[in-house]
Amino acid sequence: MQTGYVTTPFGRRPVTLALVASQKRATELRPGKSADKWKIYRDACDARTLLGVRDRALAVLSALLSFYPDNELREGANLIVFPSNAQLTARANGIAGTTLRENLVHLVEAGLIHRNDSPNGKRYARKDSNGAIETAYGFNLA
Repeated sequence: MQTGYVTTPFGRRPVTLALVASQKRATELRPGKSADKWKIYRDACDARTLLGVRDRALAVLSALLSFYPDNELREGANLIVFPSNAQLTARANGIAGTTLRENLVHLVEAGLIHRNDSPNGKRYARKDSNGAIETAYGFNLA
């Protein structure tokens, strides 16, 4: 039996086998693997027609990546960012809230990010007594 955390799609979308498979692949990163987040972004921009994402979705991806503090995305690190929609809108050149939510869905469907939703749908991090992030809810960049 396989166990793990699978998030449901946002809104009224059904859970598909492709969604479950992509979330499982995201948790199976090779040990010691790392990549520059801005190189990944440039590669996504170059392959946007193959990925089926629009330029506004790439602006939202850039905004999401800017919330991750390091330039290197590393296996084993907490790759979840948890900005509010207002913060994302500010960093994504002031796009409308509906456009922001629409493009987040496109990024999830393209497999570039994954949702890690909290039970109440909010994005936040829970820290331990030392201040280290214990559990985070938001967008997984893995």
